Amino acid sequence: MKVSLNTVQKLVNFKLPPIDELVARINAQLGGVEQVVDLRTKYKYTRIVKVVSCQKHPDADKLTICLIDDGGVVEGVERNSDGLVQVVCGAPNVHDDMWAVWLPPESTVPTTFDDLEPFVLDARKLRGVMSYGMLAAGDELDINDDHDGIIEITEADIHGDQELQPGASFAEVFGLDDVIIEIENKMFTHRPDCFGQLGVAREIAGIFGRKFTSPDWYSMRPEFKDASGLDLEVFNDSDGKSARFMAVALSGVEVKPSPLWLQIELMRWGSKPINNIVDLTNWIMLYSAQPTHAYDYDKLRGAKLGVRMANNGEKATLLNGKEYQFSSDDIVIVDGERVIGLAGIMGGIDTEVDQNTKNIVLEVANFDMYTLRRSAMRHGIFTDALTRFNKGQSPLQTDRIINYLLNNIDAEQASRVFDEGKGAERFDNLKIDSQFINQRLGSDFANQDVRNLLENVEFSVEDLGDQLEIKAPFWRTDIELLEDVVEEVGRLYDFDKLPRQLPRRSTKPVAKSVRRQTKQDIRDYMEKLGANEVLTYSFINEKVIKNAEQDVRKAFRISNALSPDLQYYRLSVLPSLLDKVHMNIKAGHDDFVLYEIGKGHIKDHYDDDGLPSELNFFDAVYASKKPAKNSGAAYFYMRNLLEKLCGYRGVELVFKPIDSENDSSVMRPFEVSRSATVETKDGQVLGLVGELKQSVIHNFKLPNHVAAMTLDLEQ
Repeated sequence: MKVSLNTVQKLVNFKLPPIDELVARINAQLGGVEQVVDLRTKYKYTRIVKVVSCQKHPDADKLTICLIDDGGVVEGVERNSDGLVQVVCGAPNVHDDMWAVWLPPESTVPTTFDDLEPFVLDARKLRGVMSYGMLAAGDELDINDDHDGIIEITEADIHGDQELQPGASFAEVFGLDDVIIEIENKMFTHRPDCFGQLGVAREIAGIFGRKFTSPDWYSMRPEFKDASGLDLEVFNDSDGKSARFMAVALSGVEVKPSPLWLQIELMRWGSKPINNIVDLTNWIMLYSAQPTHAYDYDKLRGAKLGVRMANNGEKATLLNGKEYQFSSDDIVIVDGERVIGLAGIMGGIDTEVDQNTKNIVLEVANFDMYTLRRSAMRHGIFTDALTRFNKGQSPLQTDRIINYLLNNIDAEQASRVFDEGKGAERFDNLKIDSQFINQRLGSDFANQDVRNLLENVEFSVEDLGDQLEIKAPFWRTDIELLEDVVEEVGRLYDFDKLPRQLPRRSTKPVAKSVRRQTKQDIRDYMEKLGANEVLTYSFINEKVIKNAEQDVRKAFRISNALSPDLQYYRLSVLPSLLDKVHMNIKAGHDDFVLYEIGKGHIKDHYDDDGLPSELNFFDAVYASKKPAKNSGAAYFYMRNLLEKLCGYRGVELVFKPIDSENDSSVMRPFEVSRSATVETKDGQVLGLVGELKQSVIHNFKLPNHVAAMTLDLEQ
């Protein structure tokens, strides 16, 4: 998440502290700062100039000799009697009386600023004519990808009340005298509002103890006017997966490059300009954290736009040019006939806004974050919109956002504003007192202290005397519990400033569960016996399952595998252990026991909720390259170890022959005739102990003297 300090400074009502102090406070109270980029150095020498005259180069058809007016501010360059500077330019669009960006001698071309050998300009002759620096194109300034000509600045390109002045600092006029702080996204997992400049600015105000006020357009619920001109039908048939789906049609759109101030602001925030319509939708997302999308109205079949769950097998080509096939688990955007987008993730190419677009439909919506996450993993698509939606955006901000777009896109409203599904209201108010907070933080806050901290970040707090009634702002979807308020107070105050003392309440630990105590007892005793615990992934390769002669069809295949080698849930723990024996033999260990307490999953085992059951195993393997006294030595070694372990727990064991018809996944690696079922005296089956099949020994490259056991910890 890239945050512009110029943007933050405009939003807060106090002067930001020095960079080092600001970064330290953000690190401690908001999120980890990954990088600080100082754009002031990169654009230090860039100047706005007026091209006074142009004439063709006498020895080069594509070069133009320009005289520019920089107001006389740049030193060390030769000037004519009128104080103008000569620059040779190769751009086809240079002309008299235009405003351009000049890079004088000794300045670095911004697009090369981070290169190992940046390109530093000097005064030199081009085809025999002296040129002092260069007039820059958009790509050379690292603003956009345009190299067809130099940047031409007009009054419309400047945001606010500033005027074009010869020699003005390009960086100051366009906000490039900026410092960009990149904050790690992982820190904001539960904070959707912090994925926009507005939310981060609010938090910075809060951690410095200053009151923040959101812009009126964002904090106040808008009223919409009726309009007509374009027929449009909007529907929400998403079975509750879209809490709110808003749309409006606009006519008279002219698609063109965005004004320069907007292009540069997008660049500072980490995005690239495309056109004025798409840029504004991206701008509002990066500002408020609410994704939006624009459709070409004339490409919508049936003049319809809606959201629903996909039908199995439906297909669409998205903006990345790839075709995807959807399932009933995907939320999709549709028109009157077809799928035109994967909701909350990426729009479709069939309704893309392009240079010929005259009418558009704006969509601002809210989608179920869990469904979007699964869709993204299934299809392998990850976008800026998804990053924000899957943090749980508030459906209560969509009306503010669509109203802002309506008021800032140069077009006419041509339909009413559709609002399908009003969205869930904010959580109930919370009543809390300072004592509850102090007991958990070790602090000594009064009610007024708590109130001040929360009101700084726009919570509504009412003092009820002995309690505070707290109403979280609509964008704070993470505030549900009293403990959430405690965390908020501690963070805004700064956890590092809290007294270093034990909590003023009981610290008695929770009693260990029987299962956890059993696992700990096993570890303690196996350590005494000299066994080695290993920890392996629950995910394994298909080859490992087959090497253990287990049935791959009974294993769950992972749709979003961490790697090609980890595509399946293991059926039992033993194959993972066997896979580690050979590497230990190669490392020089010739007599050892490996064990693991872990989980397995089998397709025909489900819990009461219909979810895959977690089967808890304690598995061990004994391997030795040393000569054995008899052929069953490995088996009896493992059996003896098991008897000692269970005896330590006060359990007496009985070993019985294995039913030859038993073909369970757990039993598959074992040689039935040289293995036994492990039972208690009262007949409860615990697991298996025995030698492995010769084929399994061969598959895993095991030594000849090897035995294993597997116990069901649930028993």
